[in-house]
Amino acid sequence: MTALLAVTGLWALGFVFLGRLPVCRRTPAASPRFTLSVIVPARDEEDNLPVLLGSLTGQNPPPDEIIVVDDASQDRTAAVAQAGGARVVKAPPLPAGWRGKTWACHQGAREALGSVLLFVDADTRIEPGALSAIRETYARRPGVLSIGPYHAVSKLHEQASAYFNLLMTAGTGAFTLFGGHLQPRGLFGPFLMVDRLAYFKIGGHEAVKGRILEHFFMAPLFARAGVPMQCCGGRGAVSMRMYPHSLGELAAGWSKAFTTGAAQTPRVLLLAVSAWLAGSLAAVGLLVGAVVRAGDPVLWLAVYGLYVLQIHWMLARIGSFRWFVAPCFPVPLLFYLIVFLRALVRGGMKKNVSWKGRRIDLAEEG
Repeated sequence: MTALLAVTGLWALGFVFLGRLPVCRRTPAASPRFTLSVIVPARDEEDNLPVLLGSLTGQNPPPDEIIVVDDASQDRTAAVAQAGGARVVKAPPLPAGWRGKTWACHQGAREALGSVLLFVDADTRIEPGALSAIRETYARRPGVLSIGPYHAVSKLHEQASAYFNLLMTAGTGAFTLFGGHLQPRGLFGPFLMVDRLAYFKIGGHEAVKGRILEHFFMAPLFARAGVPMQCCGGRGAVSMRMYPHSLGELAAGWSKAFTTGAAQTPRVLLLAVSAWLAGSLAAVGLLVGAVVRAGDPVLWLAVYGLYVLQIHWMLARIGSFRWFVAPCFPVPLLFYLIVFLRALVRGGMKKNVSWKGRRIDLAEEG
């Protein structure tokens, strides 16, 4: 009975740290009036840019300007961006101490003319008609709006992103049961909309120039400057396609970020998430143990079912994951643990990963 109470109690923690996920909505109020500059840092993004740029120019109204910052691309990024209606800015050579993305965003912000800056990754897409809802959501609480894109999951290997998506969303601290009463402790890098004056007030991307997860490190800067922040889920507004080519690409992509993200997650929240993960592992172990001992597995099968239903509910709000991911949750959970622990070990040994032709030291961020 003690084990049952403990495991179900840990299961309930999932509703605490990911109990609400608001989305961008339109209201009957008048359309907000501000000029919007979209800034896209791009390195070898000729395949992704047509989708993103088409989704932006097809909005009504479209952004006031779209800037693509070409970060030393080796493909046709600049030509594709220009053909898609964007203004292309060539980033100067990467200086020491900067990351490629922060340097590109910094260049774009210096060139932008809008009163509001929107930084979006090249692999994102604005859903048809969604920019108006995004603008209105921002206008209701101007300052910073960050959206976690809805993950468009297609191939079998992409299902392995399930726990990374879940924990990245929870790690912002923006979607707890405490609602909007607490400031987010992290922001989403693929979509960051910010008042121009507030952006430069904190020093912009130069203030986080050497960070892998620059958006996580920007959140406390905005908080100290008294800038209001809000986070939303991307369903119906912003979507993304991540690491579509291979499982190796997926593992490397998440490795470069997740150890740093864990380090920046508030301790109480990190403990709650870790306890929830431990509870799900315990549910699996107790079910297997009951079967092996030829006991009655019905009780533990019911507990396992609770985790399946909860994980399905969580995943449905953040991505188009297949129906079988939740019932088979030990598989993506095991993959997450292997990638995460491997990244911790590599970081502790001061090793690095390669990403788009650049070496990234996993230990640099401490």
